[in-house]
Amino acid sequence: MVISLGIPLDENSSFLRGPALAPQKIREAFKSDSSNYFSESGLDLNDHPNWTDIGDIKLSTMPESFNEIDHAISEQLIQDNKVLVLGGDHSITYPIVKAVSRKHKHLNILHIDAHADLYDELDGKKYSHACPFARIMEEELAVRLVQVGIRTLNKHQREQADRFGVEVYEMKDWSDDIKLKFDGPVYLSLDMDALDPAFAPGVSHYEPGGFSTRQILNIIQKFKGQLVGADIVELNPSQDINGMTAMVAAKFFKEILDRMLS
Repeated sequence: MVISLGIPLDENSSFLRGPALAPQKIREAFKSDSSNYFSESGLDLNDHPNWTDIGDIKLSTMPESFNEIDHAISEQLIQDNKVLVLGGDHSITYPIVKAVSRKHKHLNILHIDAHADLYDELDGKKYSHACPFARIMEEELAVRLVQVGIRTLNKHQREQADRFGVEVYEMKDWSDDIKLKFDGPVYLSLDMDALDPAFAPGVSHYEPGGFSTRQILNIIQKFKGQLVGADIVELNPSQDINGMTAMVAAKFFKEILDRMLS
């Protein structure tokens, strides 16, 4: 069973608040009459018996919210469910992966983003949305971290990537011929600002020169590996135009759900 759930947390955002509003906006886009419930493979996701959305989890404030996220995800994994999470800022990936790594040993992570999110700390905060993958790798929660779409690396983050053995595909070096392959379970973390702002204006951090919607769909559909969990993060509805970024997020939701159900 695949369980989708929302984690409406943006307390750890470094620039703008707003991603806490995203889970409901993605649901509304998914249900919009402007599209339908079919994935591109032809799978009808409407009333599909093997997935359900359980709504948003209730959160306190930091740091207790991370424990609540860990607990909520663990509850689903204990029942042998897979989780597809609607965020929220990117800090939520750390407690999610913490839970997933206990269930799935030798976890791989595919991280699609404009930013590496490998800071040891940002503005004095070690649990900023700019830091989740530093926490994940220093705690050895994943055996392999592959990042694609990155286009904001500074000296510190390059040093962090080297320190943790991260495989970074910078956007300037990306080719659609690159084949991503994983042995063992894979967790997918998709930040909406991996897209070029032309395709996704509804984000907090505009970083030109990113992926097209089609390129990310191709990555989702074609990477080799067993997808056991995923999150879609950093949609900021307060920055969106006519809900177009929410529609893109809903499209990604459908294609990730298709993979998790197959």
